[in-house]
Formats: sequence, structure tokens, C-alpha cells
Amino acid sequence: MSPIRVALVDDQALFRAGVRMLVESQPDLEVVGEAGDGVAAFALAARSRPDVILMDVRMPLQDGIHATERILADADEDGRRAPRIVVLTTFDLDENAARAIRAGASGFVLKDADPEFLLAAIRTVHQGNQVIAASATRELFAHVGRGNGRRPAPVAWGELTPREREIFGLAARGLSNAEIATSEFLSEATVKTHVSRILAKLALRDRVQLVVFAYEHELPD
Repeated sequence: MSPIRVALVDDQALFRAGVRMLVESQPDLEVVGEAGDGVAAFALAARSRPDVILMDVRMPLQDGIHATERILADADEDGRRAPRIVVLTTFDLDENAARAIRAGASGFVLKDADPEFLLAAIRTVHQGNQVIAASATRELFAHVGRGNGRRPAPVAWGELTPREREIFGLAARGLSNAEIATSEFLSEATVKTHVSRILAKLALRDRVQLVVFAYEHELPD
């Protein structure tokens, strides 16, 4: 199998160098290019066609959020497979990370994450799944009740059944289908069906967006 093609986008050359060394130490991964700002990232994506882009949020000229939007829109217009984008951030699920996920990123990883977690994140998103920083769900629920400017629950929230709201809460805390099935005495297939219905009712793309939805809204029981 061909190695996963990875592009690095960060305005700190030293950080890029460290990540490059880590990625290139893996036989199934290769770095196909680097960029130091969002404008250069767009050109790099069009030129090198990476499978996965590690994208910093805060950069000069154009930030990672707008670069993500442009890169995904360009791929869509050309009718080609879009790269998977993993946002790199210093802070747990801050507004910029949430905006990047809404823009189409497949998840985010903290810059101080363990090397093994970053490598696993690359492979995970390349397979079509999502990834979220391990401590993000703790940060998410630490915000509950703090008057964080969170919005009222949308009308769609009322369409969820009590059972679906239970499953939503567990999924938002980062539990896998298997873990939810064990805690709720359900089969994994049943949990998967519940999660699919929840995502459809709330018009969410995946579990990462589900976590962001929980972060952004004041959800009644």
C-alpha cells in the first residue's frame, strides 16, 4: 500500500520540523510538503494533493479556519477527494477549533499531545473517521453552567427522544458505541442506530460535530 501523504501547515518552522521527523519515522506515512500560513496551505493542497493536512489554527495572512474552508471547497468544485484536515490547537475546544470543525475539519489535536496520539489521529482520519483531543470532553463539561455565552437549544433538540438524549450525553463525553452499549445494557447495533438518528435529527456530520454542538448549546434534560 502507498504511504499516507501528509502536509504540515504551521507558522513555526521548529514545530514543523519536529512533526516532520515524527511523521517520517513511520513507514506508512510521508510528508509531501509544508506551509507557514493559510494562503500557502491552499497552494500546497492544490499542488501536492495530500491525504491528510495537519493545520494550525492561528497563522499570518490567512488562518487555518479559512484555509480549511478554501481547501475543501476547491476539492469539491474540482470533483476530487478532499484531504482530511486535522486542526492543531494550543487550547481545548476553544471557539477557533469549534469553527474549524464546522468548516469541515475532521477533528483536532492539541499541540502538546503525545506523539503516538498524533500519529494515530493521522491514520484515523485517513480511514474516514474523526478524532478529537482526549481531554476535550472534560473541558466541554467544565463549561456547563458557567454562562459561557452558549446558545439556547435549537428546535431540533426537542425532536430527540429521552433515550436519544441519554445516548447523546454519553457520546458527547467521548464514549464509544461499545462503552455506551455496556453502560446502557444495549447492543452495539442498537447504539449505532441511536447515534445515526441523533446525527440526522440535529443535522450533524459526525461525532466531532456532536461534541461541538454540546459545547455550543445550553441543552435541557
